[in-house]
Amino acid sequence: MRLPVWLLSLLALVLQEAGPASLPKERRRGEERGHGESHAVAQPHAGSYLGSLDDYGEVIDLSNYEELADYGDQLAEVKETSLVPPTRISPTQSTVAPRTPLSNPAMTKPTLPGPLGSPTSLDLPTCLVCVCLGSSVYCDDIDLQNIPPLPRMTTYLYARFNRISRIRTADFQGLTKLKRIDLSSNFISSIDNDALHLLPALQDLILPENQLVALPMLPSGIKFLDVRLNRLRSSGIQPEAFRALEKLQFLYLADNLLDSIPWPLPLSLRSLHLQNNMIETLPRDAFCDPGEHRHIRRQLEDIRLDGNPINLSLFPSAYFCLPRLPVGRFS
Repeated sequence: MRLPVWLLSLLALVLQEAGPASLPKERRRGEERGHGESHAVAQPHAGSYLGSLDDYGEVIDLSNYEELADYGDQLAEVKETSLVPPTRISPTQSTVAPRTPLSNPAMTKPTLPGPLGSPTSLDLPTCLVCVCLGSSVYCDDIDLQNIPPLPRMTTYLYARFNRISRIRTADFQGLTKLKRIDLSSNFISSIDNDALHLLPALQDLILPENQLVALPMLPSGIKFLDVRLNRLRSSGIQPEAFRALEKLQFLYLADNLLDSIPWPLPLSLRSLHLQNNMIETLPRDAFCDPGEHRHIRRQLEDIRLDGNPINLSLFPSAYFCLPRLPVGRFS
Protein backbone atom coordinates (compact mmCIF):
# COMPACT_ATOMS: atom_id res chain seq x y z
CA MET A 1 0.00 0.00 0.00
CA ARG A 2 1.51 3.29 -1.05
CA LEU A 3 1.20 6.21 1.37
CA PRO A 4 0.50 9.64 0.10
CA VAL A 5 3.33 12.15 -0.06
CA TRP A 6 1.87 14.54 2.46
CA LEU A 7 1.67 11.77 5.05
CA LEU A 8 5.34 10.91 4.61
CA SER A 9 6.34 14.52 5.14
CA LEU A 10 4.35 14.73 8.34
CA LEU A 11 6.01 11.64 9.79
CA ALA A 12 9.47 13.06 9.04
CA LEU A 13 8.69 16.24 10.97
CA VAL A 14 7.44 14.29 13.98
CA LEU A 15 10.58 12.17 14.16
CA GLN A 16 12.87 15.24 13.90
CA GLU A 17 11.19 16.99 16.84
CA ALA A 18 11.36 13.90 19.03
CA GLY A 19 15.34 13.88 18.78
CA PRO A 20 17.30 12.00 21.43
CA ALA A 21 14.21 11.46 23.54
CA SER A 22 13.24 8.70 21.24
CA LEU A 23 16.51 6.78 21.79
CA PRO A 24 16.53 3.81 24.17
CA LYS A 25 17.45 4.49 27.83
CA GLU A 26 20.36 2.03 27.87
CA ARG A 27 22.02 3.75 24.92
CA ARG A 28 21.71 7.18 26.53
CA ARG A 29 23.11 5.95 29.84
CA GLY A 30 26.14 4.43 28.11
CA GLU A 31 26.92 7.66 26.29
CA GLU A 32 26.61 9.72 29.52
CA ARG A 33 28.89 7.28 31.43
CA GLY A 34 31.60 7.45 28.75
CA HIS A 35 31.48 11.22 28.60
CA GLY A 36 31.88 11.55 32.39
CA GLU A 37 34.95 9.27 32.54
CA SER A 38 36.76 11.17 29.80
CA HIS A 39 36.17 14.45 31.64
CA ALA A 40 37.56 13.02 34.87
CA VAL A 41 40.78 11.94 33.14
CA ALA A 42 41.32 15.31 31.44
CA GLN A 43 40.89 17.30 34.69
CA PRO A 44 42.26 15.54 37.80
CA HIS A 45 41.12 16.61 41.21
CA ALA A 46 43.15 19.54 42.63
CA GLY A 47 42.95 18.29 46.17
CA SER A 48 44.71 15.04 45.45
CA TYR A 49 47.54 16.94 43.61
CA LEU A 50 48.21 19.26 46.54
CA GLY A 51 48.25 16.40 48.90
CA SER A 52 51.03 14.72 46.96
CA LEU A 53 53.25 17.85 47.25
CA ASP A 54 52.92 17.87 51.03
CA ASP A 55 54.30 14.39 51.23
CA TYR A 56 57.34 15.17 48.96
CA GLY A 57 59.63 16.15 51.83
CA GLU A 58 59.05 12.78 53.48
CA VAL A 59 60.12 10.92 50.39
CA ILE A 60 63.43 12.84 49.85
CA ASP A 61 65.22 14.22 52.90
CA LEU A 62 67.25 17.20 51.66
CA SER A 63 68.99 17.73 55.02
CA ASN A 64 71.19 14.68 54.42
CA TYR A 65 72.16 15.69 50.88
CA GLU A 66 75.77 16.57 51.76
CA GLU A 67 76.25 13.24 53.50
CA LEU A 68 74.92 11.39 50.50
CA ALA A 69 77.19 13.26 48.01
CA ASP A 70 80.51 13.82 49.76
CA TYR A 71 83.10 13.93 46.97
CA GLY A 72 86.01 15.04 49.14
CA ASP A 73 87.02 11.48 49.93
CA GLN A 74 87.07 10.57 46.26
CA LEU A 75 89.75 13.12 45.23
CA ALA A 76 93.19 11.70 44.56
CA GLU A 77 95.93 12.87 46.87
CA VAL A 78 98.43 15.15 45.07
CA LYS A 79 102.00 15.29 46.30
CA GLU A 80 104.14 18.40 45.79
CA THR A 81 107.35 17.64 43.97
CA SER A 82 110.12 19.94 42.67
CA LEU A 83 111.19 19.81 39.03
CA VAL A 84 114.74 20.96 39.86
CA PRO A 85 116.95 18.07 40.88
CA PRO A 86 118.74 18.57 44.15
CA THR A 87 122.26 19.90 43.90
CA ARG A 88 124.86 17.67 45.34
CA ILE A 89 128.03 19.23 46.61
CA SER A 90 131.03 17.06 46.76
CA PRO A 91 132.81 17.07 50.10
CA THR A 92 135.99 18.08 48.32
CA GLN A 93 134.33 20.88 46.31
CA SER A 94 134.78 24.42 47.64
CA THR A 95 131.91 26.90 47.56
CA VAL A 96 134.19 29.93 47.73
CA ALA A 97 134.95 31.60 44.37
CA PRO A 98 138.65 31.76 43.53
CA ARG A 99 140.25 35.16 43.78
CA THR A 100 141.38 36.93 40.63
CA PRO A 101 144.84 38.41 41.00
CA LEU A 102 144.84 42.19 40.77
CA SER A 103 146.74 43.74 37.92
CA ASN A 104 149.60 46.00 38.78
CA PRO A 105 148.93 49.51 37.39
CA ALA A 106 152.62 50.04 36.97
CA MET A 107 152.85 47.05 34.64
CA THR A 108 150.03 48.20 32.30
CA LYS A 109 151.25 48.83 28.76
CA PRO A 110 150.40 52.18 27.17
CA THR A 111 147.72 52.23 24.49
CA LEU A 112 149.22 52.60 21.04
CA PRO A 113 147.42 54.21 18.09
CA GLY A 114 145.43 51.61 16.23
CA PRO A 115 144.56 51.42 12.55
CA LEU A 116 141.59 53.72 13.21
CA GLY A 117 143.72 56.45 14.73
CA SER A 118 144.30 57.66 18.27
CA PRO A 119 141.36 58.28 20.61
CA THR A 120 139.73 61.70 20.32
CA SER A 121 138.30 63.82 23.12
CA LEU A 122 135.22 61.58 22.90
CA ASP A 123 137.40 58.54 23.77
CA LEU A 124 136.77 57.15 20.31
CA PRO A 125 139.25 56.63 17.48
CA THR A 126 139.22 59.39 14.90
CA CYS A 127 138.00 57.06 12.17
CA LEU A 128 134.90 56.24 14.22
CA VAL A 129 134.07 59.91 14.75
CA CYS A 130 135.11 60.95 11.24
CA VAL A 131 134.98 59.09 7.94
CA CYS A 132 138.26 57.60 6.76
CA LEU A 133 138.47 56.55 3.13
CA GLY A 134 141.90 55.36 2.22
CA SER A 135 144.27 58.16 3.21
CA SER A 136 141.50 60.81 3.31
CA VAL A 137 139.83 61.85 6.57
CA TYR A 138 136.44 63.60 6.47
CA CYS A 139 135.40 65.35 9.69
CA ASP A 140 132.87 67.81 8.28
CA ASP A 141 130.12 69.28 10.45
CA ILE A 142 130.53 67.21 13.63
CA ASP A 143 131.07 70.11 16.09
CA LEU A 144 134.79 69.59 16.51
CA GLN A 145 136.53 72.14 18.71
CA ASN A 146 140.07 70.93 18.03
CA ILE A 147 141.94 69.11 15.31
CA PRO A 148 141.45 65.39 16.07
CA PRO A 149 144.41 62.99 16.27
CA LEU A 150 144.97 61.82 12.71
CA PRO A 151 146.39 58.55 11.38
CA ARG A 152 149.99 58.94 10.29
CA MET A 153 149.13 58.00 6.72
CA THR A 154 146.62 60.86 6.34
CA THR A 155 147.01 62.65 3.00
CA TYR A 156 143.84 64.76 2.81
CA LEU A 157 142.01 66.30 5.77
CA TYR A 158 138.55 67.86 5.50
CA ALA A 159 137.24 69.36 8.74
CA ARG A 160 134.83 71.98 7.45
CA PHE A 161 131.85 73.52 9.26
CA ASN A 162 133.07 72.87 12.78
CA ARG A 163 133.94 74.98 15.81
CA ILE A 164 137.73 74.79 15.69
CA SER A 165 139.24 78.01 17.05
CA ARG A 166 142.97 77.35 17.02
CA ILE A 167 145.59 75.29 15.21
CA ARG A 168 148.38 74.13 17.51
CA THR A 169 151.90 73.00 16.72
CA ALA A 170 151.19 69.42 17.76
CA ASP A 171 148.03 69.07 15.66
CA PHE A 172 149.86 68.00 12.49
CA GLN A 173 153.14 66.86 13.96
CA GLY A 174 154.60 63.83 12.20
CA LEU A 175 152.11 63.88 9.30
CA THR A 176 154.74 63.80 6.57
CA LYS A 177 152.27 62.71 3.86
CA LEU A 178 149.65 65.40 4.46
CA LYS A 179 148.97 67.23 1.17
CA ARG A 180 145.71 69.10 1.75
CA ILE A 181 144.15 70.78 4.77
CA ASP A 182 140.63 72.14 4.36
CA LEU A 183 139.30 73.91 7.45
CA SER A 184 136.68 76.10 5.78
CA SER A 185 133.94 77.69 7.87
CA ASN A 186 135.35 77.32 11.36
CA PHE A 187 136.21 79.87 14.05
CA ILE A 188 139.99 79.80 13.68
CA SER A 189 141.51 83.01 15.00
CA SER A 190 145.13 81.93 15.47
CA ILE A 191 147.62 79.43 14.08
CA ASP A 192 150.84 78.61 15.89
CA ASN A 193 153.81 79.80 13.85
CA ASP A 194 155.34 76.31 13.67
CA ALA A 195 152.09 74.43 13.05
CA LEU A 196 152.36 74.26 9.23
CA HIS A 197 155.79 75.08 7.87
CA LEU A 198 157.23 71.71 8.95
CA LEU A 199 154.82 69.77 6.72
CA PRO A 200 156.99 68.79 3.75
CA ALA A 201 154.17 67.45 1.53
CA LEU A 202 151.57 70.19 2.14
CA GLN A 203 150.33 71.70 -1.14
CA ASP A 204 146.81 73.02 -0.47
CA LEU A 205 145.88 75.13 2.55
CA ILE A 206 142.21 76.12 2.51
CA LEU A 207 141.06 78.41 5.33
CA PRO A 208 138.17 80.60 4.08
CA GLU A 209 135.42 81.88 6.37
CA ASN A 210 137.38 81.96 9.59
CA GLN A 211 138.59 84.74 11.89
CA LEU A 212 142.30 84.89 11.09
CA VAL A 213 144.11 88.20 11.59
CA ALA A 214 147.61 86.90 10.73
CA LEU A 215 149.31 84.15 8.74
CA PRO A 216 151.92 81.77 10.16
CA MET A 217 155.06 80.57 8.42
CA LEU A 218 154.10 78.51 5.39
CA PRO A 219 155.82 75.44 3.92
CA SER A 220 157.86 76.04 0.79
CA GLY A 221 155.99 73.44 -1.26
CA ILE A 222 152.56 75.03 -1.00
CA LYS A 223 150.72 75.61 -4.30
CA PHE A 224 147.23 76.71 -3.29
CA LEU A 225 146.47 79.18 -0.47
CA ASP A 226 142.91 80.30 0.20
CA VAL A 227 142.38 82.71 3.09
CA ARG A 228 139.26 84.49 1.84
CA LEU A 229 136.63 85.94 4.16
CA ASN A 230 138.80 86.38 7.23
CA ARG A 231 140.00 89.41 9.19
CA LEU A 232 143.48 89.37 7.76
CA ARG A 233 145.45 92.64 7.92
CA SER A 234 148.60 93.64 6.08
CA SER A 235 150.42 93.81 9.38
CA GLY A 236 149.55 90.15 9.94
CA ILE A 237 151.57 89.02 6.90
CA GLN A 238 155.30 88.75 7.47
CA PRO A 239 157.56 90.76 5.12
CA GLU A 240 158.39 88.83 1.97
CA ALA A 241 156.26 85.96 3.26
CA PHE A 242 155.49 84.74 -0.29
CA ARG A 243 158.90 85.27 -1.95
CA ALA A 244 160.26 81.87 -0.93
CA LEU A 245 157.11 80.02 -2.00
CA GLU A 246 158.47 79.09 -5.41
CA LYS A 247 155.61 76.66 -6.15
CA LEU A 248 152.73 78.93 -5.16
CA GLN A 249 150.25 79.27 -8.06
CA PHE A 250 146.94 80.40 -6.51
CA LEU A 251 146.76 83.06 -3.82
CA TYR A 252 143.26 84.04 -2.68
CA LEU A 253 143.15 86.89 -0.13
CA ALA A 254 139.80 88.46 -1.03
CA ASP A 255 137.34 89.88 1.50
CA ASN A 256 139.82 90.78 4.22
CA LEU A 257 141.16 94.00 5.73
CA LEU A 258 144.36 94.37 3.67
CA ASP A 259 145.48 97.92 2.89
CA SER A 260 148.38 97.01 0.57
CA ILE A 261 149.43 94.31 -1.88
CA PRO A 262 151.73 91.71 -0.28
CA TRP A 263 154.92 91.75 -2.34
CA PRO A 264 157.21 90.58 -3.75
CA LEU A 265 155.21 87.77 -5.30
CA PRO A 266 156.75 84.51 -6.55
CA LEU A 267 157.20 84.08 -10.29
CA SER A 268 155.18 80.85 -10.19
CA LEU A 269 151.96 82.74 -9.33
CA ARG A 270 149.09 82.37 -11.80
CA SER A 271 146.10 83.82 -9.95
CA LEU A 272 145.94 86.62 -7.37
CA HIS A 273 142.59 87.62 -5.83
CA LEU A 274 142.61 90.75 -3.66
CA GLN A 275 139.09 92.07 -4.25
CA ASN A 276 137.00 93.64 -1.51
CA ASN A 277 139.86 94.86 0.66
CA MET A 278 141.08 98.33 1.63
CA ILE A 279 143.97 98.72 -0.83
CA GLU A 280 144.60 102.34 -1.87
CA THR A 281 148.07 102.27 -3.41
CA LEU A 282 150.20 100.03 -5.60
CA PRO A 283 154.00 99.69 -5.49
CA ARG A 284 155.76 100.13 -8.80
CA ASP A 285 157.38 96.73 -8.59
CA ALA A 286 154.37 94.89 -7.14
CA PHE A 287 154.08 92.76 -10.30
CA CYS A 288 156.98 93.69 -12.55
CA ASP A 289 160.69 94.32 -12.14
CA PRO A 290 161.42 97.89 -13.32
CA GLY A 291 164.91 96.85 -14.37
CA GLU A 292 163.69 94.03 -16.64
CA HIS A 293 161.50 95.62 -19.27
CA ARG A 294 161.81 92.63 -21.56
CA HIS A 295 160.53 90.20 -18.99
CA ILE A 296 156.88 89.18 -19.30
CA ARG A 297 155.01 87.26 -16.61
CA ARG A 298 152.91 85.14 -18.88
CA GLN A 299 151.60 82.91 -16.09
CA LEU A 300 150.06 85.71 -14.03
CA GLU A 301 146.86 86.20 -16.03
CA ASP A 302 144.29 86.57 -13.26
CA ILE A 303 144.57 89.60 -10.97
CA ARG A 304 141.51 91.00 -9.23
CA LEU A 305 141.55 94.32 -7.40
CA ASP A 306 137.90 95.24 -7.78
CA GLY A 307 136.08 96.34 -4.66
CA ASN A 308 139.09 98.35 -3.42
CA PRO A 309 139.33 102.15 -3.20
CA ILE A 310 142.43 102.18 -5.46
CA ASN A 311 142.35 103.87 -8.87
CA LEU A 312 144.41 101.58 -11.10
CA SER A 313 144.83 104.23 -13.79
CA LEU A 314 147.27 106.08 -11.53
CA PHE A 315 149.86 103.28 -11.76
CA PRO A 316 150.38 102.54 -15.48
CA SER A 317 154.00 101.43 -15.10
CA ALA A 318 153.01 98.63 -12.73
CA TYR A 319 151.43 96.46 -15.44
CA PHE A 320 153.88 96.47 -18.36
CA CYS A 321 155.00 92.86 -17.75
CA LEU A 322 151.50 91.41 -17.39
CA PRO A 323 149.72 89.60 -20.23
CA ARG A 324 146.49 91.42 -19.26
CA LEU A 325 145.41 94.26 -17.02
CA PRO A 326 144.08 93.62 -13.52
CA VAL A 327 140.35 93.72 -12.89
CA GLY A 328 139.42 96.88 -10.98
CA ARG A 329 138.57 100.56 -11.17
CA PHE A 330 140.48 102.67 -13.72
CA SER A 331 138.78 106.00 -13.24
